[in-house]
Amino acid sequence: MKWSVYLLFLLISVSLSAQNVAVKTNLLYDVTTTVNLGAEVGLSPKWTLDVSANVNPWTFGENKKWKHWLVQPELRYWLCERFNGHFVGAHLLGGVYNLSNIDLDFKLFGTDFGQLKGHRFEGWMAGVGLAYGYHWMLSRRWSLEGVIGLGYVYSRADKYLCPRCGEQLEDNEPHHYIGPTKAALNLIYVF
Repeated sequence: MKWSVYLLFLLISVSLSAQNVAVKTNLLYDVTTTVNLGAEVGLSPKWTLDVSANVNPWTFGENKKWKHWLVQPELRYWLCERFNGHFVGAHLLGGVYNLSNIDLDFKLFGTDFGQLKGHRFEGWMAGVGLAYGYHWMLSRRWSLEGVIGLGYVYSRADKYLCPRCGEQLEDNEPHHYIGPTKAALNLIYVF
């Protein structure tokens, strides 16, 4: 019995020393005051599972807000070895949002972000996408990672006349979005 416990601890310590787990924060989200945390777990020598979560609970002056929470799991295939170099991934995403009074006067892939000025949108979203990234090792434990992803998002939202109160204009209108679904510059600590 005693030897089996020692053997179990030996196997666990060997497994943990092979860089199986990483924690990360997306510096791009940090700039937008979005609180975020991610974790990545090694599944095999070339496969990992990355899961990130973020939340932005803030309301700014003039009731400007980009409130949301979002979860984004991603299965990654590493071209060399995990946590080093190029990788490709497939991700899912889902969350809820409350957006209002944001002055973004542009259109992107059929989505008119100019509607955010003077209106409020409350809704949910779900989507899928593909990603490409590169992981730079800075030291034995610290790394940087750049990721860009494209995909599809389906969302439904209620649209309100003014940012703070106002009459509901549209009830749970569906929206289809095709375009960027992920952008990250992650600071990573690898265990």
